[in-house]
This record gives sequence, C-alpha cells and structure tokens, in this order.
Amino acid sequence: MLVTPAKTETWTYVSGDWHEGNVAIAGPMTHAFWMGSSVFDGARAFNGVTPDVERHFARVNASAIALGLEPTETVESMMGLLADGLKKFETKEAIYIRPMYWADSSGYMGVQCDGASTRFLLCLYESPMIAATGFSLSVSPFRRPTVETMPTDAKSGCLYPNNARMIKEAKSRGFDNALVLDMLGNIAETATSNLFLVEDGVVRTPAPNGSFLAGITRDRTISLLRDKGYTVEETRLTLADVHRADEAFSTGNHSKVIPINQIDDTHFQAGHVGEDARTLYMDWARAG
Repeated sequence: MLVTPAKTETWTYVSGDWHEGNVAIAGPMTHAFWMGSSVFDGARAFNGVTPDVERHFARVNASAIALGLEPTETVESMMGLLADGLKKFETKEAIYIRPMYWADSSGYMGVQCDGASTRFLLCLYESPMIAATGFSLSVSPFRRPTVETMPTDAKSGCLYPNNARMIKEAKSRGFDNALVLDMLGNIAETATSNLFLVEDGVVRTPAPNGSFLAGITRDRTISLLRDKGYTVEETRLTLADVHRADEAFSTGNHSKVIPINQIDDTHFQAGHVGEDARTLYMDWARAG
C-alpha cells in the first residue's frame, strides 16, 4: 500500500492495519473519488481526554446510512482502534480523530454507490486548536442547501466544496470565515461551525431545520450553559439579530468554543457568556 509523507504526524487504520503518513486509498474508479460517496466525523484528543468521542463515532455510522453506505464498525470497535492509535503519538499537541466510510464501487449506471463495497478508515493526526482570540465573518452569497437537494442529514464530503467556496469568497474580502444563510435567508451557521448570539444575557442559536448539522459540541455547550442557569433558545435568527447582539461565539469540534469579534460591519468584544461557555466546556472535558 502506497504511503506518502503527511504534513504532520499521521496514523491511519485501514484494511486491517495501521499505516504512517498519507495512505493512498482511492483509484480512478473508486466511487467516492468519482461521485463523492464519503462520510466522516471529527473528534478531538487533547490533554488526555477525548470529549464526546462516542457520539462522533455513532454519528459517522448514522451519516453512512443516510448516504446509502453500510457501516462496518461499531462504536465499541472504533473506541478500541482509537485507544491503539493514540498510543503511537508522543506529541503534546491536540490530535484530530477522523473516522470515515466511503464506497469503493459503483451501482446503477455508475451514479449510485454499491453499499456493499463500503470501506472504513480511522485517521489520527496532529492538529493544533486555534487560539481563542476571535475571528471575523461576512455574510456569504452562497447558501446552505436543504435535505431535498443535498444529503444535509449526513456529515458528507460532498457538502464541503460549497463550504470551501464560502470561505474563499469571504477571505477575498478580508474576513476569516463566512456567515451562511439557509435558503429562506435565515442564519444557519458559519462555514465551519455553529453560531451563538447573546442579547441581554439570553443565548440564542439557530434551530435545526435540516439545512445544517447541529453539532455535538453545540449540543454539549447548550446543555452546559443551561445547567449553569443561562436561558438558551434554539430559534429562528436573522441578520437583524446580529446587529442587536451583545456578543457572538461559535462552537465546533476543531477548536470547541471560540469568540466571534466581527460580522460584516458589526463588531463584538469577547463577552462573559462566551468566555463562560468555553470555560464550562473545557472544565467538563477535563473532568471526563
């Protein structure tokens, strides 16, 4: 099996064994390479903990089923592989945990995937979290699709070229990331994470409507804030809510809870609610 160097220390379990580096897994006839039939999930290992990793493993199996793939691993088997893989690292950096399924072969007329050809890998690699100093957003001209048009009920690789062009366009105008609307013009998420706004001490986040993935870190943060006594509302949010907000922050697996310091012409200072959310999450993770 061909293995090429990776930019950071990388270990991948595939085809029954661990391999170091960037493992070659697809050829020109591989359905996932040709037609985009891949799903993945992302969890984290840092400071000796792997918060909510079981939920991420469960979600990758659910994503596979939603895309017509046939999961081959249980949460328990993935947990065992993860324990073996983490032993290979000596780094103190955070490690990204990425399970994936993809279709190897085609079905009807080459378009439908052959679910029976589903393959699995678990990729672990060094990936430092970004500093919690805040980032800027600009409203994207591109929208999030609905489940009638794309498999938004799966964390699928075929969704991410849309996210990539959102980020590229926002960066071309000097912003770090994009604020993305759904097809009705309501706020959905950023191009890489879920979004929260705070107004008069009340925390609000877009209600799941099938156009975006309501993240596991998002769900955990909502629970922690509510347990702390905050009012957290999952509701419809518009751009008018952005301009009224006192602070904004985002949640996602990559760097957990991060402040947002600008959305177009509206600027925010890092607020105590977002800081509290980050502290609550990190304390909960370390206690686990």
